[in-house]
Amino acid sequence: MEEDDDEFTGHGRRGAEPHAKEEPGGGRAGAAEPPRSAGHWLAGARPRTLPASVSPVLVGTAVAAAEGTVVAWRVLAAMVVALALQVGTNYANDYSDGRRGTDAQRVGPQRLTASGLVAPAKVLTAAVIAFAVAAVAGLTLAIAVDLRLLLVGVACIAAGALYTGGPRPYGYSGFGELAVLVFFGFVATAGSAYVQLERLTGLAGLASVPVGLLACALLVVNNLRDIDTDAASGKITLAVRLGAARTRLLYLACVVGALVGVLVIGLVRAPALIALAAVPVATKPVRLVAERRDAPGLIAALVGTARLQLVTCALLAAGLAVS
Repeated sequence: MEEDDDEFTGHGRRGAEPHAKEEPGGGRAGAAEPPRSAGHWLAGARPRTLPASVSPVLVGTAVAAAEGTVVAWRVLAAMVVALALQVGTNYANDYSDGRRGTDAQRVGPQRLTASGLVAPAKVLTAAVIAFAVAAVAGLTLAIAVDLRLLLVGVACIAAGALYTGGPRPYGYSGFGELAVLVFFGFVATAGSAYVQLERLTGLAGLASVPVGLLACALLVVNNLRDIDTDAASGKITLAVRLGAARTRLLYLACVVGALVGVLVIGLVRAPALIALAAVPVATKPVRLVAERRDAPGLIAALVGTARLQLVTCALLAAGLAVS
């Protein structure tokens, strides 16, 4: 869960950047310029990743509405936690990848650290601030609901920081999809329901499945596109381990599995079947993943998958809320 490449986790590296042009007086355009506006920081936060954080909160809250009551301020706090964790993870990935040099060659939006737009220490500070915002909102929920949520929060921050950070980043060892399924699926969705209901329910567990699988699909298509550059740089993602052909099958399995998950939920909450109206939205990204090998085609598949996740989860939430 990149803006147009590694939106979900922040590791796109598809080719060399265009050479910066020499400016009068010896300056280089586009290289190591100080940021002139908040636009650089906004781009560094990778706003197109944010639906992956919003979706589980929507679905988890809808589960709570179906099985009990919803407290408005808890919804807001859960959303702040999810969004701040995602932004913090994106900045942390920017910092770690930039320091490791894995974003040195890429096509697409510049990364703050690798491009030299912002000093690494400032990017790291931005990550810490975002994680701190998530921690404060999470602490508020923990005090109101269950102090054991503090342990969940610590695990989430650690997962975001260590994806590409630390001495042995798990994102470089093929465990990214598993982490996404756990944290963007079960933890975020069931957690959003838990802060409302103050208990775990079977429906929350079921609803976590399509949410998590669609988040995984985002990462799978992203890593599919980056197989060659990841392998060359020593980043052994699951896609690198599986190879392109089996990664395409994994993507299809994630999408189909998510839709099957909706069907299962529909057996106990019939209005949830409205989420199957998103099936036509799946057609384009599935076709692109199956047929295209070029970066632009797979970037389009990534964007289409993000749209599929948002539409499916919004419809699923609507169906659950009225069930």
